[in-house]
Amino acid sequence: MSARPAASRRTVLRGVALTPVAGLGLAACGGVEDDTVEPLAEPVELGPESEVAEDGAKLYRDPNVVVSRGEDGSLKAYSSLCTHAGCPINKLEGAKLICPCHGSEFDAVTGKVLREPAVAPLKPLAIEVKNGTMVAGPQT
Repeated sequence: MSARPAASRRTVLRGVALTPVAGLGLAACGGVEDDTVEPLAEPVELGPESEVAEDGAKLYRDPNVVVSRGEDGSLKAYSSLCTHAGCPINKLEGAKLICPCHGSEFDAVTGKVLREPAVAPLKPLAIEVKNGTMVAGPQT
């Protein structure tokens, strides 16, 4: 009967290091799922109301806001910080927002998740027009 060789220190440490990660699922990639993602704290001017076409959307990267306009002319705004890991979303294709970090996708009109790993919708923001300029801020 041959004896099994003793595990090397490297093998033991590798096993210990990987064991906790296996049970974390999505948390292993930094998922915060809506609890710590902070939208705008103060109102911010975005630009002229005319920048958002009817039945369209526009992404404002610097303040991390997306604004959409319905067929009836109403405006909606959402934080464009991904609810999965808090990454700023930098891509808008039609009405679909795409997060560069893990591939989550959101509907810019409703804020709903279209593709995981995010499961929480985008945080809605207040939007109003002052003298022809859109102003987004926290909901009150």
